[in-house]
Amino acid sequence: MCVAVVEGWQVASSNGKRMFPCPVCTDPREVRATKKGKPYVVCDPCGIQVFVRGPAGISAFNRLADRADGADLWTRLAEMESRYRLRCPKCGHRFWIEPELAKTSILDGSLRGFTCPQEDCGATVAWEGEE
Repeated sequence: MCVAVVEGWQVASSNGKRMFPCPVCTDPREVRATKKGKPYVVCDPCGIQVFVRGPAGISAFNRLADRADGADLWTRLAEMESRYRLRCPKCGHRFWIEPELAKTSILDGSLRGFTCPQEDCGATVAWEGEE
């Protein structure tokens, strides 16, 4: 097994197998093929399976997966995660920022942070992605 670390991501490739990020947790997952040769990705921790259908979809997915083998996709995902995925200091839940979670000041309307979406938490997590 060959393991490469790209900007904090561990991208493992076993016997040259292609990897692609899970659309939910963004962890690298092996690209598998159905009996008919159509690509799919399984993420057991998230409980999802992504099957790619149709010639146009398979072609587009293969182009993305081929590019994911290089550092480009993993680097972009790591940059997005560092900017837009927060960890709640109260409960430890990780979440992507969304407009619905924005918490603003009632005095001047400035952004205070984002409300943790975890049930029974409700903490406001500061966002330091502002430039």
